[in-house]
Amino acid sequence: MTEGLRALAVDDLPPALDELCRLLREAPEVAEVVAASDSLSALRTLQSDRFDVVFLDISMPGLDGMELASLLAKMSEPPVIVFVTAYEQHAVQAYDIGAVDYLLKPVRAERLSAALDRVTRLLATEDVAEPVPAQPDAMVALPVETAGRTRYVRRSEVLFVEAHGDYVRLNTRGGVHVVRMPLSRLEEYWEGAGFVRVHRSFLLSLDAVRELRSDSAGALNAHTDAGDVPVSRRHARDLRERLLDNARQAESTHSRGRG
Repeated sequence: MTEGLRALAVDDLPPALDELCRLLREAPEVAEVVAASDSLSALRTLQSDRFDVVFLDISMPGLDGMELASLLAKMSEPPVIVFVTAYEQHAVQAYDIGAVDYLLKPVRAERLSAALDRVTRLLATEDVAEPVPAQPDAMVALPVETAGRTRYVRRSEVLFVEAHGDYVRLNTRGGVHVVRMPLSRLEEYWEGAGFVRVHRSFLLSLDAVRELRSDSAGALNAHTDAGDVPVSRRHARDLRERLLDNARQAESTHSRGRG
């Protein structure tokens, strides 16, 4: 990595492509920048040459950026993918594919620098001769876009998730963050990491539960540091069993540590 990154920039809009190339050439981490004005040109370039990273627009005629990224993931030595787009709603799909970052246009130099830092660290720690597959743990953090800024909310920060139509609200000790994705999709990724469905509209971290409470009407609620979460009758027994198993595992781990 001492010689710098070889980057391919792909965008069908000439002004956007020129600006991205300019920013990349000004970045100290980048040694060479090649431009492609459409996905097919980019694919031909990638088949004949090797690049460390591809900065890829999503909305392009013909083969779009998502489709191109899916093809690149099947290469024996795939480049790292960073999506660059004007639309934030593709973020979840982008991380599913295995993108390392997701930049919103107009791209700011500091955000590009952060993306390049992620690329550099990934290439320094991974065997780049092996494909980097898209895995469920790509959801270990979710990008939250606010006023042109991207913040990554780590799964470990989230105490519970509430569904709101096409969006979910990630409830943390520090506040609430809104992400566009269905609750059922997030459940698929996080159920193996200690999150359980306790209500049709709520996903709960087992580690976040301080106690279970019954209100005056007999309804069950799970108390967390970010508020109470309703537990439906159909999920109550499963939650109690999961909490008990969680406590036993924690005690077993603690006992081994003392031994």
